[in-house]
Amino acid sequence: MKMKWIILCLFCVCDLTLLGKDILILGNRLSEYKHSLQDSLTETYVGGMGETARRLLPGEQPDWQGGLMRFNMKVDPNVQNYFTVRCWGSESDETMIMLFIEGKQIGYRHLGDYDLLHRGNGQKPCPGRFYYYTVPLPMKYTQSKREVNLEIRAYGKTWDYGNTFEQYQKRMEKPSIGFYKIYIDTDPCFIPDKKEKQGEIKVSQAPIREEPGIEVLTQLKENLSSRINQIMEKKATLGQQEVWLLADAYSVRWTPVYQSPKVVDKVVEGIDKHYESFLKDPTIIYSDESVYNGDWMTTCLLARSIRALWGEIKDQMEVPVDAVTRREAWSRLMEASLEYGTTHRRHYTNQSMIIDMAIYECNTALLLLNPQRALPEYQTLRYLYESLALAPWLGKETKNGPEKPLGDNYWQLTDKGLTKELGYVGYYGEVVDWINHIYRATSIPGVPFSGDAKIKDQLLRIVNARCNFRYPAVDNEGNRCFRAEAVVGWRDGNHYPGDVIYGDRGIAWDASPLMTAAATLDKKSVGIAQQMLKDNQFFAVVAEKMKDVGNIRALQGCLHIPDEYELVSRQPAAEFFLPMSQSEPDYVFADEEDGVLAVKNGEEILYASLYWRARNAVNNLAKVHYITPVMDRLANVCIETKFEASGMEYTRPDWVNLGFAGTREWYRGIHSAHAGEVLQIARIPEGVPFKPGDENGYAGRADFYFMKYGKYVIGMNSSMDKTFEIEVPIAKKVLDLTNNRCEVNQASLQVKPRSTVVLFIL
Repeated sequence: MKMKWIILCLFCVCDLTLLGKDILILGNRLSEYKHSLQDSLTETYVGGMGETARRLLPGEQPDWQGGLMRFNMKVDPNVQNYFTVRCWGSESDETMIMLFIEGKQIGYRHLGDYDLLHRGNGQKPCPGRFYYYTVPLPMKYTQSKREVNLEIRAYGKTWDYGNTFEQYQKRMEKPSIGFYKIYIDTDPCFIPDKKEKQGEIKVSQAPIREEPGIEVLTQLKENLSSRINQIMEKKATLGQQEVWLLADAYSVRWTPVYQSPKVVDKVVEGIDKHYESFLKDPTIIYSDESVYNGDWMTTCLLARSIRALWGEIKDQMEVPVDAVTRREAWSRLMEASLEYGTTHRRHYTNQSMIIDMAIYECNTALLLLNPQRALPEYQTLRYLYESLALAPWLGKETKNGPEKPLGDNYWQLTDKGLTKELGYVGYYGEVVDWINHIYRATSIPGVPFSGDAKIKDQLLRIVNARCNFRYPAVDNEGNRCFRAEAVVGWRDGNHYPGDVIYGDRGIAWDASPLMTAAATLDKKSVGIAQQMLKDNQFFAVVAEKMKDVGNIRALQGCLHIPDEYELVSRQPAAEFFLPMSQSEPDYVFADEEDGVLAVKNGEEILYASLYWRARNAVNNLAKVHYITPVMDRLANVCIETKFEASGMEYTRPDWVNLGFAGTREWYRGIHSAHAGEVLQIARIPEGVPFKPGDENGYAGRADFYFMKYGKYVIGMNSSMDKTFEIEVPIAKKVLDLTNNRCEVNQASLQVKPRSTVVLFIL
């Protein structure tokens, strides 16, 4: 009897060690059978490194839903469980994959703090290597259970800005990427078995791209010249972007309209026609479809055109235009734009910059046309300063003065130069191109380096901060490059891997790859540009940009590229490299205001957003991108926080689409696994309007964040006046990466206000 009891106990112990550690090998019949896998519209195949996988397929008559897999997996009933999927980085798709537990959806389809499982963008995330994606399973579905039912469902891609279901949700027309293995574990940093194959391509050994070359610039000039000639011959009314392209090209020597009087006539005619349209419909000030986001830009591009050609057109201001002088007509356009722009300012940093840039441009044009009716130049310059964190951001103008929706001490950038909308932002936080446009707006036309000195300094400060979020990778063809870190970005829904970016976001419509280096000749910016040229990624980015030449805005962004390339190519070697370059020393960059971290530790790179999409309340969630020479890990993990509670609570609604709003809830019959979760709201400063449910930069911000991820232990103090403490793990050796890799011998460490400690366990 005693022996039987011992055997039973041993069996229970063995069984418990299996709880929360389960593996489903997809494409393996025995493993799929053991996990009761059921599927619809899937297929198995042999994929990366000869391993089996299963992918989800569209239907014979494709609609927005595709295949699914349903299966059971073991969990630990007592602790947090994590779901990890293994994918091959050489595969790409444009599908959306959602995970379900007991029939409820985990995560949100767009920009939720609980992340979705996969959203493809047509790129290969990490060619030649496997990557792992980890999300937490809601504990209310695993507590007191040893097994749960899970599903993976496939959908077509979405267009984030769609206002109807048909605009937003597209059909699934092609297969998804393959899923190779699925794991349940209790460790947020999934560690695969050492026997698992990982990959063959090491970034440090990747070749330099051989093509394309300088012939791209010849093609660029031909494309632009052709489009400019078409616009010049156009009989219909020109749109704002067309007017601005002509006005801007007037001063570019290689264009077919360089200093052509016909351009001046065409531009003047275009602005006159816009005034006539304004008389018929005054809402054109903020609804003009010929310009990017008309409610942000108003008549900015017309204002730029006036300023660029003022020397050629100023004598034509008294000509009659629809019963008034041209001066009066154009002044009315600019005044209406100022009235709208100043009363519709927005607080998201990129939007704030664009709107305030438009205000400044329109006022500058009005200062030329009718100075007595313009705003004081210092007022519109102040708006620019507010957007660039050179002054506190005060919001839109009201009858009682600035609205101050975030108080009178909100700054658009962190002290270290990152945007704050609300935490770290990847792609949308790449605002360097917009600041270049702002700097150019404050310059004297035709006079290089004549812009506002404070704005120039801020531009370079922001460039320096963004450099920490460029990581060495390979492009789709396996060549050496740097990509922008976007996995841990708040507003980055499908930007893994990030775009090929060194300094400037060159692929963006309004940007060019070398614009900061050319605009400032700053040594660091020139050094980054030279690194891009050395890797031969400059011409590839330009070639990719020109694929969108049908878009006049993208074409406009190419206009100055040949001259910028010529200028930067003439500069002496700057001897500056992106800090994540293999040749550069290890370091830690932490921005406590944004709750974000970048660590270079030997051949490893760790990015983490500890203040992660906490729009409404403190959520105790983080997002991690952990890069090693052989694999990538992407993880949505649970962390610990400390904060001063407000006494208010936020209860998660039953939303499944947008992670930040209850609009566009088109997915009837699907319910959220997170509905009903109650979160604590942090203290809101006095004077800041707030009610539970509001999106607010204070509601979800903790004073202290603690995360243990693999061999990394991180304590981040975001407060201004508190000190916290972290325990040092018991290990053979622990290094303090934030203190020159010094060995830590004490049992605990203090984390002082606005500081971060990163420990590494050997």
